[in-house]
Amino acid sequence: MPSLALTELIGAPVIDSSGARAGKVREVALSPGENSAQVSSLVIRTRQGDRLVPANTISLIDNSLRVSTAASDWSRFSGPEGLLLLARDLLDQQIIDVHGRKVVRVNDVDIHEESSNGHVVLKIGAVDVGARGAMRRLLKGVVPSGALKPLLEKIPPRLIPWEFVDLIEIDPARRVKLKISLERLAKLHPADIADIVEELAPAEREAVFETLDDEVAAETLEEIDPKLQVSILSSLDSERAADIVEEMDPDAAADVLADLHPDTSEEILTEMEPEERAEVAELMNFQEDTAAGRMTTEYMALTAGAKVEDAIEMLRNFEGGLESLSTIYIVGEKDKLLGAVPLAKIALAPPGTPLMMLSTGHMTTIHPGADEKKVAELFDKYNLLTLPVIDDEGVLTGVITADDVINMLRRKL
Repeated sequence: MPSLALTELIGAPVIDSSGARAGKVREVALSPGENSAQVSSLVIRTRQGDRLVPANTISLIDNSLRVSTAASDWSRFSGPEGLLLLARDLLDQQIIDVHGRKVVRVNDVDIHEESSNGHVVLKIGAVDVGARGAMRRLLKGVVPSGALKPLLEKIPPRLIPWEFVDLIEIDPARRVKLKISLERLAKLHPADIADIVEELAPAEREAVFETLDDEVAAETLEEIDPKLQVSILSSLDSERAADIVEEMDPDAAADVLADLHPDTSEEILTEMEPEERAEVAELMNFQEDTAAGRMTTEYMALTAGAKVEDAIEMLRNFEGGLESLSTIYIVGEKDKLLGAVPLAKIALAPPGTPLMMLSTGHMTTIHPGADEKKVAELFDKYNLLTLPVIDDEGVLTGVITADDVINMLRRKL
């Protein structure tokens, strides 16, 4: 499939249907809302001003570009609204390579030529993020094209297929107009998204979070360095921030809100739903370096008379994090902890089996005021997945999960 670089196309002479030279290519445009890969139009600089020419009128691309319409019929270019201008919006911009899970800078754009009904159809094939694209732009107009091509062929290409690219649009108004969303990025693991976000500038981080849905944004925020968590949440409006915080594990939400400026934290709490607000606000009262400060209140607990089928029904309807699914706790009067049943035992037991019959003999617990060192010691000693937190009366107040301990240890590195 023939291809040419955006750098080669910009500045190319344009010949209209009369055979007269009518201008030069100033820009190449996409309409992302219609087709995110196919060039929709060209901006041609003429003596009468900039004109917008539909891409389907192109009949030939060689050393010059031929258009099947007369220059007098070209419409005036009234502005880039709704358009993605490749030179302006891609060259030298940071983009996300979702295949390589990293942020890269665009040096050039590889455009493919296809033939359709006698016209040339232009489609973005890849973005050039290597030295070849940089050298092509640097030497254009300095080295004759005949000598430049053999030189560039000696440089290994570094191309990212357009299908693996997500754009970062930092202007909220343009994000709406261009309907650009980071759909491919959202399909990555939150930990990978977090790695990418940490490479971005503040405005770009905000742009990414504005395009992620609440659940993905929450999972990603939990994976990000605490200092950047504060920066990101502070940059968002309180309503959007509240939507994200509501989807976070309560303990993680409490930690990040406690790190925010009190006024910002209060604004976000005010926007949250009453139930989630009360849950997070309660956890914020505990010191972060204690067992209570590390616990989550999203766990599964049933009464002493519950059976296997009750546990299975609870599992089906549980909306908390997957890390809390390993154990179902049994509580008695006033939520006193009576036992714990591993998920594996529930899966293997026949229907009708009382959960108390499946409860583990030894049950490791911790007091809310215990320090982080004690928490880590218990997880290490007993190879725990979850650790119940009980008060002086034996009441189950929360659960610490293995991922909380990993995050705790990682922050100390």
